[in-house]
Order: sequence, then C-alpha cells, then structure tokens
Amino acid sequence: MPITDYLVKNAREYGDEVALIELNPEQKETRRVSWKEYSLIQQTEDQPYRREITWRVFNEKANRVANMLLERGVGRNDKVAILMMNCLEWLPIYMGILKSGAIAVPFNFRYSADEIQYCADLAEVDVLLFGPEFIGRIESIVDKLQQNRLLIFVGETCPTFAESYRELVADCSSAEPGIELKDSDDAAIYFSSGTTGFPKAILHKHLSLMTAAKVEQNHHSTQHDDCFLCIPPLYHTGAKMHWMGSLVSASRAVLLKGTKPAYIFDAVSREKCTIVWLLVPWAQDILDSLDSGELKIADYELSQWRLMHIGAQPVPPSLIRRWMAYFPNHQYDTNYGLSESIGPGCVHLGVENIHKVGAIGVPGYGWECKIVDDVGKEVGKGEAGELCVKGDGVMTCYYRNPEATAEVLKDGWLYTGDVAMRDEDGFIFLVDRKKDVIVSGGENLYPVQIEDYLRKHDKIKDVAVIGLPDPRLGEIAGAIISIKDGMTCTEEEIEEFCQGLPRYKRPRKIIFDDVPRNPTGKIEKPLLRKRYSVEGLVGKENEL
Repeated sequence: MPITDYLVKNAREYGDEVALIELNPEQKETRRVSWKEYSLIQQTEDQPYRREITWRVFNEKANRVANMLLERGVGRNDKVAILMMNCLEWLPIYMGILKSGAIAVPFNFRYSADEIQYCADLAEVDVLLFGPEFIGRIESIVDKLQQNRLLIFVGETCPTFAESYRELVADCSSAEPGIELKDSDDAAIYFSSGTTGFPKAILHKHLSLMTAAKVEQNHHSTQHDDCFLCIPPLYHTGAKMHWMGSLVSASRAVLLKGTKPAYIFDAVSREKCTIVWLLVPWAQDILDSLDSGELKIADYELSQWRLMHIGAQPVPPSLIRRWMAYFPNHQYDTNYGLSESIGPGCVHLGVENIHKVGAIGVPGYGWECKIVDDVGKEVGKGEAGELCVKGDGVMTCYYRNPEATAEVLKDGWLYTGDVAMRDEDGFIFLVDRKKDVIVSGGENLYPVQIEDYLRKHDKIKDVAVIGLPDPRLGEIAGAIISIKDGMTCTEEEIEEFCQGLPRYKRPRKIIFDDVPRNPTGKIEKPLLRKRYSVEGLVGKENEL
C-alpha cells in the first residue's frame, strides 16, 4: 500500500487532532491571521511564530495539490520538484504530489542556481514549486527553467515569472483524486548529498517509502501520544522518513526553524515533544551550553522527552557519555542509512543496546547486511570491508545513470561505499568512507578512528581528518580542528595529546579552522581536500 493511505486513514480516524506544527523562534506573531485551510494560533510577544494543521486539513491540502496538478495535465510519472525551506506547506505538497501519481523530487535548499538547473535537467522535472527564499536564484535561470516547465511560487507575493500556489489550489477540490497507486510505481527522486562529488539522482518506488515508514515506527515504537521534533531539512530522506513514524502512528510532529540549543529546549518544553532527532553538531552545542551554564535543564519541562537519536554521520561515543550524564533516563539510538537505502534504518543500534555505543548497530527491521572484501567475499569478524545492505528500501537505480547504478547494485545488494567491521557480538562499526581512507606509506588510515580519538580532547569542538599529498608517503593525515568558543589551543597541545595514538595514525599536519558540514551534518571532505591539498601545506615528514 502507498504511504498516502495512512494520511487518508488518519484524516478519517483523527481528523480533528493536530498533525503538524510549525515553530519559528526568530519570528514573533502578535496578530491572528486566518487562511482558508490554516489557523494561526494567537501569540503573545514572548512566544514564537506558530502554525498548526489537523490531520483532516493536512489530507484536504494534499488532495488540493494532487487535483491542481491533475487539472494542469501533470500526473503519473511526471516529476514535480520542491525547493522550499521547512514549513507547514512542505509535507502536504509532498503527499499531494504522490497522490497525483507524479514523482516527488525534493531539492537541497543550498543548491546554487546552476545546481538547481543541473538537477532539474537530470531528473527531467516538469514542475517546480519554490519558496520566497529562492526567487533570486530561480530568476537568474528562469529562461532555461521555463522551457516546458511549470513554475509555482509558494508564498505571499508571487513573482511575474511564476504562478501562485495559493491561487492555483484555492478552488481545487479537496476530495480524494482517485489515482490508484501500487508498490511498484515510481514515487520519488532524491539526490545524493554531494559529499563525494556532484549529486546523483536516486529513484525510489512507493514500496521504498512504505518500508521507511514501517522501519521507523518499529525501531522507535512511535505511538499515537508521541510528539516528534523535526529540525533537519525535509528535502533529505533522513528527516522525512523519521517523520513517517509519526504518519504511521497518527502522532503530532513539530517542524522547528532554528537549531540553537535554547530553541530546541523551548520547543520540547512548549509542545511536549517525546522524540527528538539531532545531528552531532546540535547535540554538541546543547552539551556545551549546559556545561557553560548558558542553558539550564530546570528552566524547561523536559520530563516527557523519552528518546534522543542521532543519524547521518558517525557518533563519537564520548558525546553520548556526556549526554547520558545530563539525561540518564533518555533512551538513545543511532541510525545508519543512505538516500540510496531510503534514509535511516537499514542499520540501527537499538534503544536496548546503549552498552554498544560507538557501533552503528545491527541490521534494521526487514534488512540484511554483509561486509565484503574487494572481490565481494564476506570477511570475518574484526576484519574491515565494504558494508552492503539488502531490503525493500533499496533504490531502483541512479536515474539516467546505468553505469553508476551497476557499480553499486549487485544481485540485489547495495554496496554502500562505507568501510565497516563486525565485532564478536555481531555489531557493526563504521570505519570510514571507502573513498576517504588514507593510504600513508602503505598503511591504511581510517579518518573516523582518528577523529573519534581527537574529539576526546576537552578543547576540541569538531574535527575532520583528511589525506594530504606527501612526496614520500603518498598521503599523510591532516587534522582540521575547530576549538570550543572561548578557548585557545596550540599544535603542541594536540601533538602531545596524540601520543596516545599509534605512531602511524598520528596526524602529521594540524590546521585550526572551522569544519564545514552540509545540512545533514556530514563533513564536507571534498571541500576540505580542495582547500588544503596544495603545495606548501604538508607538514613534517616524520618517520613511520
């Protein structure tokens, strides 16, 4: 069955209950505004801008989007892109696209104009819905985009080169569009994060979306009385697929604009959130604010918060130990996934396995995993190899890229490009990205292992380890280190701290700088390699 059936069911059984809430702490609202489908709660000056919709309104809104597209001749297998910041309109638009039989194509909100054009061409987009933050970028390429494409603006004042979303849907029917959807139908195209090169288009069927929804609800036991706080961008599979646990259980979700620790605590407190998905930098910021006294747990109502989980990147065990010191009653989980495996959940730790913090976990609900060598043979426990996953959430293909598809899809297995190993208990540990492994003097260095060690230093806020060119060793490990606010640190301090590492694993170059991360929290290592892999940056040629 398609996930849109859950929306219909929720509207029928829980129609008057709140489904989605939008919070914007940086914007205040003191007047009441009424839209045809939305009601804006009256705010006082000390409260954030807040909107909410019920399950019935959510479903009606999605139906209007579907019927609007169908009236414009857009339907089965056409591609409809979404270029919007997180907002109350995002998910109804997404679900409406699916209900029409079209393929939803979420765009990264950080895309430049050229990247928007590239992805629109690659995915053969027929319709682009975009928000006010993107008017300038769209206008700069509008002559190319308008060729056989419908541009729809989602906002207050529509630019002349687009049509108004509000006007288009205002008179559309809120009845079910009546399009039959099957598991085997194409549903969505997502784009790879770009941390290993230019984005690739990833095609998924409706079966993949349903798999993600069931996996999320199973892993975190999401119930009807839960409330999920969603902070990451909805264009990414991670945020949206975690929200699908709320869709399955017909429970509330809060879309929070802003990542400051006080914003997160205030949202959890005000909206009685029970499940929060954080990225490593946000969890780190919360802990630093608690350590400094800037944030005080006693100032908020947090007793109902039962689960904190992290995904999208390796999680330092030291971070979780610090977290549990402040929140000893929290359940904790980490999820591993790729857009090619419909986001989170093909591997997960499990709330019952907190004693294995540091591992990404075991095969997720309905998933299989194996670790293989360079010729595809499974390796033994304790041996490093490439992680492969298999399940109903694996992508159909890289759209219009059969060569790249053949490289990663083999006999139903998705070859992830991540190096991992299993311990004696069967738990999987992520060692590194295959492309990020540093070969130094014939030795394989795994940056994640070095990064995890460096993060134990009490002055280090964030760190990225990359390979830098070296005329004798081929590559050496370089550490780009971000120091905590208000602290100072020297190369000598770091070098002394690294004496605890085997000699061949010690960084040969220390660089103090910000560590760039993409919107899903992944370190942008290609950017760092481009920035620092130039002549003159290589450090001392120490002996192995």
